[in-house]
Amino acid sequence: MQDKLELLRKREKEAQFGGGPEKIKEQHKKGKLTAREAVEALLDAGSFTEWDRFATHNVHDFGMESKVFLGDGVVTGFGKIDGRLVYLFSQDFTVLGGSLGERFAEKICKIMDAAVKNGAPIIGLNDSGGARIQEGVVSLGGYAEIFWRNTYASGVVPQISIVHGPCAGGAVYSPAITDFIIMVDKTSHMFITGPDVIKTVTNEEVSFEELGGAHTHGEKSGVAHFIAKDEKDALRICRELLSYLPSNNLEDPPRLAPSDDSNREESSLETIVPDNPNKPYNVREVIHRTVDHGKFFEVQREYAGNIIIGFARMDGKSVGIVANNAEVLAGTLDINASTKAARFIRFCDAFNIPLITFVDVPGFLPGVNQEHGGIIKHGAKLLYAYAEATVPKVTVILRKAYGGAYDVMCSKHIRADANYAWPTAEIAVMGPQGAINIIFRKEIEKASDPEAKRQSLAEEYREKFASPYVAASRGFVDDIIEPKKTRPVLINVLASLEGKREVKPPRKHGNIPL
Repeated sequence: MQDKLELLRKREKEAQFGGGPEKIKEQHKKGKLTAREAVEALLDAGSFTEWDRFATHNVHDFGMESKVFLGDGVVTGFGKIDGRLVYLFSQDFTVLGGSLGERFAEKICKIMDAAVKNGAPIIGLNDSGGARIQEGVVSLGGYAEIFWRNTYASGVVPQISIVHGPCAGGAVYSPAITDFIIMVDKTSHMFITGPDVIKTVTNEEVSFEELGGAHTHGEKSGVAHFIAKDEKDALRICRELLSYLPSNNLEDPPRLAPSDDSNREESSLETIVPDNPNKPYNVREVIHRTVDHGKFFEVQREYAGNIIIGFARMDGKSVGIVANNAEVLAGTLDINASTKAARFIRFCDAFNIPLITFVDVPGFLPGVNQEHGGIIKHGAKLLYAYAEATVPKVTVILRKAYGGAYDVMCSKHIRADANYAWPTAEIAVMGPQGAINIIFRKEIEKASDPEAKRQSLAEEYREKFASPYVAASRGFVDDIIEPKKTRPVLINVLASLEGKREVKPPRKHGNIPL
């Protein structure tokens, strides 16, 4: 027995070192954690249980019989974050560059199956050179098995990808299907084809960072949801993100003991929205002054800044927030903003997270590029997402709500549960200036002072047609509220919606305009 125990301990120690001490040193020289170090830093201390640490490949071609490492390049298992169960895998770049082969993929698939079966989030730490070429099509099959599981776990358990190293080729599609991607500045890269291939095919020269770095995907493509300063920051972001999410689609989000007065009024809200309807302001200030302790966990902050999304708490309960941002493109809806918000709304709906929408939208962004880029179908995604969502939906119109954008931004007509307006709200087919230029064009042209006439008619139009009291008289908003009372009003109505039930017609699934 003692001999067998000694062998076990020897094998356990061997598995701990992945590709060996020298490879570990190389990883540290790059300023990166090893796969195991990342797991230990992410999870609650002492909570990790590893599976398949003795797994190895069975390939004998290309000299692979001499390159056998326990664990086969990926650390898998389960543990706890803030006392809650999670399943995870961590790719080990010290073993064959973290390349994915048959056994590697089987380990990940086993973890994903267990996560779905037991209703716990899946976290993937990605640091891989891609498919293991020596295993040929088997490695491609392994990727596809993972993609299939990502797809079927979608909307069942939260899936989070931390990309803290390379992620190229087919490997990018697993993170792409997951709910959130966290990338690390300077050390992580994602792309379908690398700089060398691009240069060969298109003659374009581009660096790894420019092509697929964290800022590229955080600011330009929208692929990344968070940009972390370093790996430890990425792990911190992951832990904080999970604190707002339920473990699965059958649970409610975690609730903290309320510690911010639910009846707190915030007088400063009365001065945030300028009297001049054309003057921008920071809608984040509205959010911070309304939510618990002013804490807002923003998602995709660097992308499509004309709309803001993220998580917060109201009376200790997790909520998803969507808000038009007048500081960028006047808060208009464009292609990027529409798709950004639509996917966030669908995530919240899938995981029982109520939605609060702060509206200040003058319309959809006009332009040839927008029309040719498909703003019609992309804007329809946002409309579809709101209309489809059955979680509690509460809307507050802060200022402008014009045209089709009024409808799309969770109006009463697409079944928001409660709609409020501030006294500064303007709800109309279009802005007063545009409207009177159409309706009173001849009258303005004939006036002795056309500009004065235009301003007079615009004010008259604003009072008669754009006033929130017109919408309130029709029941399109449920109440007009003082800005300072926004927090208690929202908390009160969300409490009334906790038992909301909505039955949909039987169908396999809808056909969102992709």
